[in-house]
Amino acid sequence: MNIDIITVVPDILSGPFSHSIMKRAQDKGLLKVNVINLRDYTTYARAQVDDYPFGGGAGMVMMIEPLANAVESLQKDKTYDDVIFLTPDGETFNQKIANTLSLKKNLLLICGHYKGVDQRFRDHFITREISVGDYVLSGGELAAAILTDAIGRLIPGVLNDETSALSDSFQDNLLAPPVYTRPETFRDWKVPEVLMSGNHKLIDEWRHEESVKRTQQRRPDLLD
Repeated sequence: MNIDIITVVPDILSGPFSHSIMKRAQDKGLLKVNVINLRDYTTYARAQVDDYPFGGGAGMVMMIEPLANAVESLQKDKTYDDVIFLTPDGETFNQKIANTLSLKKNLLLICGHYKGVDQRFRDHFITREISVGDYVLSGGELAAAILTDAIGRLIPGVLNDETSALSDSFQDNLLAPPVYTRPETFRDWKVPEVLMSGNHKLIDEWRHEESVKRTQQRRPDLLD
């Protein structure tokens, strides 16, 4: 899988993909992440990529020309399944969307910045708009890192135990059940006996019941 990310501050993304699962995914050749500096595609002086909004108002707006230049240049070498704009007013990202996107071959993520991007770019180049939550970040870079991590870990072969992702929270609209590890007893706090029973049928039933219970308590909206 290939994920290209267009940003005006590429240094922000130098860390998230250089460690842990995302690094292993790339080392295995299962995921390729390319961080692209938007300023390399502007024709304006001093690598300008933003300007004042028409009609007045606070803040700056990302110009359409550098963005269009970048996307069209990248599209000469590959066809994207989706060109995704990270924006607070997009559809809210969730596990279902992550599952769907993990089946794609090529994705292009556009990191918003300043007060947003020229609407004409959104109208003519973007195929999907995604938000990571009902709050505003300084830019789309952290949102792009979240999407890439959530998507990348679902690619077959990325996790050592491929069934691990299937038991994550939000798969099947349930939160994950409680988990325990050694020691079996700590300060008189014991691991539930069913987990020590070796009876996998009973363990699966317990985990499902605990998932439903936790979801009812913490996220009842997922059960509607």
